[in-house]
Formats: sequence, structure tokens, C-alpha cells
Amino acid sequence: MTIRIGANPIGWSNDDMQELGGETPLEVCLAEAEQVGFVGMELGNKFPREPEALKKALAPFNMACISGWYSAELLKRDADEEMKHLRAHLDLLKAMGSNVLVFAETSNAIHGDRSKPLSQRPVMKDGDWAEYGRRVTQVAEATLKEGVRLVYHHHMGTIVESENDIDAFMRSTGPAAHLLLDTGHATWGGANPAALARRYKDRISHVHTKDVRKDVMEKSKANNWSFLDSVIEGVYTVPGDGMVDFVSVFKELPGYSGWVVIEAEQDPKKANPLKYATMGYANLTRFLKEAGLR
Repeated sequence: MTIRIGANPIGWSNDDMQELGGETPLEVCLAEAEQVGFVGMELGNKFPREPEALKKALAPFNMACISGWYSAELLKRDADEEMKHLRAHLDLLKAMGSNVLVFAETSNAIHGDRSKPLSQRPVMKDGDWAEYGRRVTQVAEATLKEGVRLVYHHHMGTIVESENDIDAFMRSTGPAAHLLLDTGHATWGGANPAALARRYKDRISHVHTKDVRKDVMEKSKANNWSFLDSVIEGVYTVPGDGMVDFVSVFKELPGYSGWVVIEAEQDPKKANPLKYATMGYANLTRFLKEAGLR
């Protein structure tokens, strides 16, 4: 598969804070995404979760189902138990022809809790990574046998947030577990996304492209904001509208084959989704060409 450009519906309606864009119908999101030029969408809270209904919803807009977020709790349960909880979601992805599973640990995450500043996010003890990595690897091996690659989403407010967290996660997991490189979460978490791409290019199978407004990020850190308050204030935006050097990131991924997804959550009342999706798509296409990937 060559590079395909998709979107996440979070630019239209938020999953963690559903009042942001809650009034926007799914059909509007899909129609505008098609208008912009996207050829696939990740799942959000408004999407049907039954294969035939989902196909029926996507077909009029010529959209592929890219993947969908899965909230894991491997800190609390073993791989076999996790697979039982994952089964319905995994079967849906398989039925839709999706080949990656967006996977993140949420058992103790705080990104969805507006009352908790990011300074209170959970931090793994060094001695706990080996067992956690073993469990993730077991799940990754199981899903890969069914044709779906687990791609781990490092995320603000979770146990895999910083560069050190990402390095620890990659060291503790086996080759079946891959990384979802998210440029926005990497940058805000203190990592250089281009350096991560260089280090882990052989295990990066999915890319989320969001940009970061440096001034808002610095205010968030200085004022000890929560993740959601930071999003509302505009910490994230589409590629080309912030501080991330996307060309440098993509140059570190020669031969990349898969989805590149714009996932840039904002308050749609402040940032018109169609306007920003159009801007982000144009910029992303240009960055990929400059990096020699299109």
C-alpha cells in the first residue's frame, strides 16, 4: 500500500469532550472530508459499530475505514482477558479491511478528565515496563495473526507520553508491536518527532499528523492546564499551522507505506472544521512531496 491521506473525525466532533462539535452530524463530517480530498476516516463516537451499517455510512462518501481507537487496560488485566474485551472491535476492523489497530493504555490515563492537570499524569516505574511490554506484545502477536497490526498511540496524560516513555515502551515490546507516531503528542511531550521517526522507522506503521501552537503549549505548561483545557485553548492545529517540521519527520520515513492521518482536535466553534481540514490537507500534501514520499 502506498501512502494514503486520511482524517480523524475529532476535527469535527470530539470524543473526549463530546460537547465540542456534538451537534455536527456524521454525514457533514464525511461529506466535508470527501470534499477536501481525504480517502479514509478513523472511527469516532458517531460511527456505527456494525460492519454492514458502517459500510453503508462510509460508501456514499468513498471513504475507507482506516482504524479506530481502542482503550486498553493491560495494567489491570492479562493479554487473554484484554483480547476478550478487544474482540468486537478487532472483528469490526477486520470486516472493514483495516490493517492497523490504534491502541493506548487508558486504565489510569487522565487526558479525558478536565479536572486533572497534565502534571498529574501517571508515570510508570522502571521495574514495571517489562511485564507491561510483555502483555502488549502478546496482544500484538494475537492481532497480527488475524491480519491487523497493533500500533501503540503515545498520548499526553498517559503512561506513554515523554520521549523516555516511548523509548521504554519500545525496548520492552517485541517486533509485533509497532508505534503510531503522533507528531503533536510527541512535540508536546518533549520529544523531537523527526528523531523518533529516525529511531523507530522500521516499527512505525501509522502516522498522526497534528501541529502544535507553541504559545498555547507554553501557557499550558506554565499554568498547569489539563489536556482538555489545552485543546479548547487551541494547543493543537492542522499541519503547517504550528511549530512542527513535518518535512524533516517525513524525510526520516523513506519508503513508508500506509496511512498518514490528520488528527487535530480543536474547538470547531473557534476553528471551522472544513477550513482547517482544507488547509491541513494542502499543507500535508506539500510536505509529503517535499520529503519525496509522493
